[in-house]
Amino acid sequence: MQNDPMQAVRAAVACERVVLENGLTVLVRPMPGYSGVHAIYGTKFGSIDLDFKVDGQQVSLPAGVAHFLEHKMFESEDGDAFAKFAKTGAAANAYTSFDKTCYLFTATQQVDESLDILLSMVNEPYFTKATIDKEQGIIGQEIKMYDDSPDWRLMTALFSCLYHAHPIRNDIAGTVESIAQITPEMLYACCKGFYNPGNMVLAVAGNITTQQVLDACKRAKLPAHKAVVERVQPEEPLTVAKPRMEFSMQLAKPCLGVGFKEVPVQGAKAEIICDMLTELICGGMTSFYRTLYDQGLVNPGFGGEFLVLDGCCCFLFTGETSQPEQVRTMLLEEIQRLRREGVDEEIFTLCKNQTYGEMLQDLENIEDSATALAGSFFRGRALTEEIEALASVTKEEVDQALQTMLQPDRSATVIIWPKEEGEA
Repeated sequence: MQNDPMQAVRAAVACERVVLENGLTVLVRPMPGYSGVHAIYGTKFGSIDLDFKVDGQQVSLPAGVAHFLEHKMFESEDGDAFAKFAKTGAAANAYTSFDKTCYLFTATQQVDESLDILLSMVNEPYFTKATIDKEQGIIGQEIKMYDDSPDWRLMTALFSCLYHAHPIRNDIAGTVESIAQITPEMLYACCKGFYNPGNMVLAVAGNITTQQVLDACKRAKLPAHKAVVERVQPEEPLTVAKPRMEFSMQLAKPCLGVGFKEVPVQGAKAEIICDMLTELICGGMTSFYRTLYDQGLVNPGFGGEFLVLDGCCCFLFTGETSQPEQVRTMLLEEIQRLRREGVDEEIFTLCKNQTYGEMLQDLENIEDSATALAGSFFRGRALTEEIEALASVTKEEVDQALQTMLQPDRSATVIIWPKEEGEA
């Protein structure tokens, strides 16, 4: 590898990092010359955090609480946060994933005021039974919309097949029945445990200075409490819960999902190797993908992804296909071939270079820069560590990973068939 791309990436990910006395990690990437600012205020609290102890006290939650809490954070005694952001001209949003919740905004003016809104809305929670009852109806409608999404149904079915007890089996939004159990006390317990500064990050990129961000933190008078949170994960065997699932939905073409359950990997290098494997198996540069596509067996969206969480690690290959059984067989045969022969040297080099390029490209705008900074916090490492890890990955290490990963006896298959005419 040439040195120039490496140097460029290192320069691109340079940021200023400050850990406040209360434990909040502040990451800022000043980008002079850019017109806007993107800020992310996030916490290590997601849908899989259902059982935990806060300062020694046991808390057990129904599915969907993290996502529910995300919605409720925009409400306060003195009005809706979206309305406040509208007055400053900022575009605000939020999202909940399996292991984190993030609140964010993009602004080109009145940035300081928008930072004040962001920090206050998250650190001044306000819940009542009446507002919770109202939100239960709203999120219930959202859950029903997800039930009509083939992509989402495919993923949740794969997780339920791969895992016996891990909470990834649950939909991020929960169910209508599970969110009906939510109480103000539950939400306040989550805030105490996970919405404390030591569990959170404020990542900001764009036309701003670190001092501006630190000044906003001072104005917010963030809480100083540092609750001790102990996550409790259920025992999870390496076997799959169910090797196969099939059902039907209203769709034009069948959807296929093939998942592989793995022992959780640790460290940047191991994760990068796994990410690369999905591209080396069926990425757009591979002859296998071209064969599938040229024969009309898959659409352009067919591909693989890798996921690692606390107590969970898996590969997922998904997409539309007119011949799901054939594609599944071909996929398993291709993995076996690569296991015997090793990955293609040229494709490995192209994949590695592509990853470098994506790192550079992702850091050319304020949104992706702030997202990369926040992501480094959630993964517990600096972005520079990931660059060094990528640089050190060899073809031999990828081939070695194939010897133990992606084993057929730890796989599960999900097929969603189009409903027959007249089928209920």
